[in-house]
Amino acid sequence: MASEVTTVEVDGPNGVREMRVSSPSRVLYPQAGVTKLELIEYLIAVGEPFVRANGDRPVSLERFPGGVEGEMFYSKNPPKGTPEFIRTVMCTYPSARAHPQLVIDEPAAVVWMAQMNTVVFHPWPSRSGDIDHPDQLRIDLDPQPGRDFSDAVTAALELRSVLHDAGLQPRVKTTGNRGVHVFTVIEPEWDFIDVRHAVIAAARELERRMPDLVTTAWWKEERGEKVFVDFNQAARDRTIAAAYSPRATAGATVSMPVTWEQLPEVAPGDFTIRSAPAFVKEHGDAWAQIPDPGRLDVLLKWWNRDVENGQGEMPYPPEYPKMPGEPPRVQPSRARS
Repeated sequence: MASEVTTVEVDGPNGVREMRVSSPSRVLYPQAGVTKLELIEYLIAVGEPFVRANGDRPVSLERFPGGVEGEMFYSKNPPKGTPEFIRTVMCTYPSARAHPQLVIDEPAAVVWMAQMNTVVFHPWPSRSGDIDHPDQLRIDLDPQPGRDFSDAVTAALELRSVLHDAGLQPRVKTTGNRGVHVFTVIEPEWDFIDVRHAVIAAARELERRMPDLVTTAWWKEERGEKVFVDFNQAARDRTIAAAYSPRATAGATVSMPVTWEQLPEVAPGDFTIRSAPAFVKEHGDAWAQIPDPGRLDVLLKWWNRDVENGQGEMPYPPEYPKMPGEPPRVQPSRARS
């Protein structure tokens, strides 16, 4: 029996493209009953703000061939059969390996990636013309067990003040899970090491202001019931779910940009593949206006001050080579034993 196939029309800067969708009625989200075609229709509905937020960046694909409750794998190399209109850019990783990654330039590229069973999109914080120098500073606020989304919101609002004090203009979005992502547009003058140091400096300042709520402890056994500021999401080749990206959750939630005024009034479950397009239609794209790029001078001054006061480098992710000045990559309880 021939497989079920349909086509969808996707408008973009190069006109309308007809994109093939195989198995459109296959259920990707069993609990929510969301089909592959619904996922693609969502991505078409938010196509313009999706590309505005994530375009011109290398993107890694989180793919689920059997739906979100099945096997998952990350795809970085362009899959076989990538359309000619989708660009690639060469990326170098911490291991010193290099290979091409896909770049999103128009909504049809996003639709094709969803046709290839992509659910979650992970763009780099740098652009394709200069992948070595991020133009975004990203901070991930991750509530630990015992904390929830409302705690991440409280931390995010104070983080906004921290970044304002550093001369930056942050924006915010839900993660689609329990946390909050804070993004700031920056001048692409600093490499990944400097940007990560700037994130650590902001995280430490936030922790000083909210010691009972916020932690920068890398080891889970030391975090307690707090909101963890995941500074290693700023390391090279570590990415955060894209603005407007679906998430692999039971409720088919999406990572939604909101205004700072809206943030205390929303919950992650408010934004799903089915409900998000109506929210965007009513309220517009919260990230439509791109702030002037900020500078990291103040945050890096704070970093140097903290280093002089004995707060040095923090552990890198486990897949990284040993980095200069990094402390032993051993969890404290094992080190003591």
